[in-house]
Amino acid sequence: MASGMHWTRRTYSTTTLNNVLNSDVTDVAVLGGGITGLASAYYAAQRLPDSKITLFEGSSRLGGWLRSQLVDVGNGKVVFEQGPRNLRPTRPNGWVTLDLVESLGLEDQVIMTSKQSVAAQNRFIYYPDHLVRMPGPGSSILSTVISMLQEPVFTGLISACLLEPTKDKVLSVDESIGSFISRRLRPELTDNIVSALIHGIYAGDIYQLSIRSIFPFLFHAEREKDCIAVAFLEGLKLHWPHDAPLEAEWAKLPPVSAKIQAIRESSVFTFKRGIGQLADQLETKLRELPNVDIRLETAVDQLELERTDDSEKIGLVSRSRRESSNQPTKELFTHVISTISGKALHSIVRPTSSMSMLARTPAVTVMVVNLYFSNPSVLPVRGFGYLLPRSLPFEQNPERALGVVFDSDASIGQDKIPGTKVTVMLGGHWWDDWQAYPDEEMGASMAKDILKRHLGILEKPRAVRVGLQKECIPQYIVGHHERMAQGHEALRSFNGRLRVAGSSYTGVGLNDCVRSARNVVTGLVEGRDQDTGLGSFAKGNGPTLGKK
Repeated sequence: MASGMHWTRRTYSTTTLNNVLNSDVTDVAVLGGGITGLASAYYAAQRLPDSKITLFEGSSRLGGWLRSQLVDVGNGKVVFEQGPRNLRPTRPNGWVTLDLVESLGLEDQVIMTSKQSVAAQNRFIYYPDHLVRMPGPGSSILSTVISMLQEPVFTGLISACLLEPTKDKVLSVDESIGSFISRRLRPELTDNIVSALIHGIYAGDIYQLSIRSIFPFLFHAEREKDCIAVAFLEGLKLHWPHDAPLEAEWAKLPPVSAKIQAIRESSVFTFKRGIGQLADQLETKLRELPNVDIRLETAVDQLELERTDDSEKIGLVSRSRRESSNQPTKELFTHVISTISGKALHSIVRPTSSMSMLARTPAVTVMVVNLYFSNPSVLPVRGFGYLLPRSLPFEQNPERALGVVFDSDASIGQDKIPGTKVTVMLGGHWWDDWQAYPDEEMGASMAKDILKRHLGILEKPRAVRVGLQKECIPQYIVGHHERMAQGHEALRSFNGRLRVAGSSYTGVGLNDCVRSARNVVTGLVEGRDQDTGLGSFAKGNGPTLGKK
């Protein structure tokens, strides 16, 4: 076993390691040092201990959008998150992340938020001029009904749900979320509720994003059951072919530890030093391994399949900004795992036209403003936070905010000093046409104005941190599935030498990224030459609707 690796009883496929190694895999390049790239390199090093793994990252740090910072606020320190802040332990992707957490030895660093917590039970939408608690855990039937009848945000919800089974089925290849929900329910619900939800996850426009790629259950429920209500009442769920081997593998493993089981049963979890601790631990483990080479500040300029009479390899041209000459260097790799954006991959692959479909996934820019207040009771309510719908009157949201997270409630126990910590998220699709973005001072002012207008907070924050995350969330706009299917066919021309993983393709969440890294490495190790990372988009590989 490779030194420096934290092995556990649940490290996947270790019992069959020697039987499945692909002897053709000797030199693997991983493009991108975000969470997907780090996880890909870690899985590859774990499964291919005799192969050389080279990780290329263009910036001076690893971790990508995982940006946790410990900030001194005078009487102690608090964790500010500029990227993801919580993970859901949902099956299967959340469980894959938990397997990784256990393999890295991070279980004791996990902070859980229970399903009975105020953060799990209190989630709000701000509309039209006040916070409205969303139905969910902890809500009585009576209070839910009263809220639906009285709150404008729920206008037409009950009648729309009752009439949904009468709506005609439309067998389109794809359509926008906004179009689909408006057609099946009502436009008001689309604009008031669904748009807020999408703001919180994708920071995107529901009239641009794909129903098939983002809510595949709804898409397939209409096609196979004629209506969504029937699918819900029958307790159906989507079954993906690529989940079956994973479930079979888990079934053979010993039970998880009590700590991992407790995390599985929680609402969300994070780490004591923030989500960035996951990336930090991956980096630490990778740097301990003799077969891993991490190259920071190294840009990849070109990638091309090169054939000789008896072999195929990927020719990769890179430049290191740490070298004074900054001259391009060409190297040959047996395989490349690209975790950079589809747009970035398209720009370096030769011929350039071969990956043009992957370049058509846009991304939005989000400004994240963290604020810490000394007063632990500055918030008028407790909960996870609130989201802002597209239908909110302009005077209530001139800053074009997406939502506000009550971090002190969402991650109880992370900070050891009293106070209130919140995060305001601005921009997303609202800022798509902006030629310039607010600077840090303006961003902080905008965030404070939002908190004052919506929550009545007049107190001056003890600490503020502002970050602009440019093109941080890929947007799966209408037609994403078809473009990825085309991308799969294009990648097959590389005969398994080039594979992709990451948020540009199969899911924007951290759990999705870790799962895609695991999948692509598993296919590589097991010698599946037609695996591209996009196989789930190929004809015949889609999900089926069935019982849970």
